Amino acid sequence: MLDISIIGNRFTGPIPKEIGNISTLVNFTVEFNQFSGVLPPELGNLSRLEKLHLTSNNFTGQLPAAFEKLTTLKDFRIGDNQFTGEIPNLIQKWTNLQKLVIQGSGLSGPIPPGIAVLEKMTDLRISDLQGNGTGAPFPPLANMTLDDMILRSCNIIGRIPDFVGELTSLKTLDLSFNKLDGKIPDSFLGVKKAAYINLFGSASMGNVSGVTVPCLRSLPCQKKFYSFHINCGGKAATIEGNLYEEDTDPAGPSSFYQRSNWAVSTTGHFMDDDRNPDSYIWTNATKLSANTSSLYMDARLSPLSLTYYGFCMESGNYTVSLHFAEIMFTNDNTSSSLGRRFFDIYIQGKLVQKNFSIQNEAGGVGKAIIKNFTAIVTGGALEIRFYWAGKGTTGLPVRGVYGPLISAISVTPDFKPPSENSSSTSVGTVVGIVAAAVVFVFLILGILWWKGCFGQKISMRHDLKGLDLKTGKFTLKQIKAATNNFDPANKIGEGGFGPVYKRTIIAVKQLSSKSKQGNREFVNEIGMISALQHPHLVKLHGCCIEGDQLLLVYEYMENNSLARALFGPEEYRLNLDWATRQKICVGIARGSDFESDFGLARLDEEDNTHISTRVAGTYGYMAPEYAMRGYLTDKADVYSFGIVALEIVSRAY
Repeated sequence: MLDISIIGNRFTGPIPKEIGNISTLVNFTVEFNQFSGVLPPELGNLSRLEKLHLTSNNFTGQLPAAFEKLTTLKDFRIGDNQFTGEIPNLIQKWTNLQKLVIQGSGLSGPIPPGIAVLEKMTDLRISDLQGNGTGAPFPPLANMTLDDMILRSCNIIGRIPDFVGELTSLKTLDLSFNKLDGKIPDSFLGVKKAAYINLFGSASMGNVSGVTVPCLRSLPCQKKFYSFHINCGGKAATIEGNLYEEDTDPAGPSSFYQRSNWAVSTTGHFMDDDRNPDSYIWTNATKLSANTSSLYMDARLSPLSLTYYGFCMESGNYTVSLHFAEIMFTNDNTSSSLGRRFFDIYIQGKLVQKNFSIQNEAGGVGKAIIKNFTAIVTGGALEIRFYWAGKGTTGLPVRGVYGPLISAISVTPDFKPPSENSSSTSVGTVVGIVAAAVVFVFLILGILWWKGCFGQKISMRHDLKGLDLKTGKFTLKQIKAATNNFDPANKIGEGGFGPVYKRTIIAVKQLSSKSKQGNREFVNEIGMISALQHPHLVKLHGCCIEGDQLLLVYEYMENNSLARALFGPEEYRLNLDWATRQKICVGIARGSDFESDFGLARLDEEDNTHISTRVAGTYGYMAPEYAMRGYLTDKADVYSFGIVALEIVSRAY
């Protein structure tokens, strides 16, 4: 006998020790069953064994020491079990091993250093190790030729070694949820074949609750919210008077989708997925029980981490209601009925449910179950995270069906929110009428002001008051003469404020009448650029402010712009080699570093109150939080530089 394969049945009990007497056995596979007990040491007598697959059972105890004799092993998988003890050093005896899968097995770390001798390894998947104390350094894997490296939640500490980036055949790299620090090695540029790299939750990239939640807390909030309801994976639906908002964004291996006062993030890649394409939303595949809400017709799922965030919320205690129904498995006699799903639930970073099974909690598939938890919200942010810790089946009914699944979320306050209605109807009516009238008057005044009917001269005097422009001043007559009265033939480009005209030694930038910026931003640009002198910043010769004409006079750059060199008409495009592109990027970086944050950092040293932080610039290059919300951070220019660098490298926009 060469092959014993018992896959996806309901066999129970221990593995018979007599299996060890089949000396000719090459493949022993008992995945997706309910076998239990300790593994018989007699299996170590299988001197020709190449495949040993024990995934998704209930095995306990330690791996037998006799397994060190399995020197012909090429493929060893023991995920989703209840083993105990550390990963044994005996695996270093398996020098022919090509694939090792230890995910959610119950074993603890560290990963033994002897793994370094397994030079034939191409697929290494170890995750969710128990215990492991204070952590262990990165395992020595430099001699392997890996296609897939998954070392997720293994309590690895320290830096990512350079050799990881030198594994040029890597297609999948997952080092998430460890305690890595330091910068990502420069050698990562060599990982060109990798379709999926996940460093999420590692210290080198920031952890889940340590970065995302503080960012949400710092978002500007126009109002406070006291609840939210989400139909996860489905369209908007009104249930018992509550509107469950739509959540149908397709998502992907790394996505973040934001709505009014909530957001959803998915992280992870479905390994060995037989579904095409990968789906992060699932539509009901089973028969739902009677009177089941429409909320359970669809669900959102993720192969690793699925997180929902609430933000701009009032501080206090809330009830978090999580709606579940197992809609991917069935209750018939097909292989779909053999699937098992387990995942962990975290609220505000605290584990509230370990190895949660929808099917077990609800009493079967297609049945709804609601789990209620209490959450304390401070700082306006709430985090609800579902995490797959390697447990459950991964190949039933097809490969790629696993991970956390959620049908709906409801968050309601445990306190009485302040009433939005006035205590007196008559008084409320009067106040409403007066408020509407005031708003209408201000709206009319705003439209007149926007059209320039009044206030322009006053605004200009206010904007210029006390401002030392530190630059020359030109008359409108001089500039008209220089540009041939703004002849379109002299137009060489257009930015966020308006068109730019050329002359022999100067370029004139004219504020567009369509610009939503205006005097203040124009004055800002004069104030900032006139104070900056740097070889990588264009020189400002002077300005002109007459009536409604706002003009800047720059040094003329005879080679025009980088945009024309890269994307302009064919006759103007330049063939830039890599050395030249690198030089351009470095020059931009140095100039940006000098005038970082639109020059605000350097010009604000002496409490210069003339510097504004309203949204200004070209939208395609703005950081999203700045362009959409006017929320300016010290990373805004870093984002803009990144966009430009990508355009230079890819020659695409």
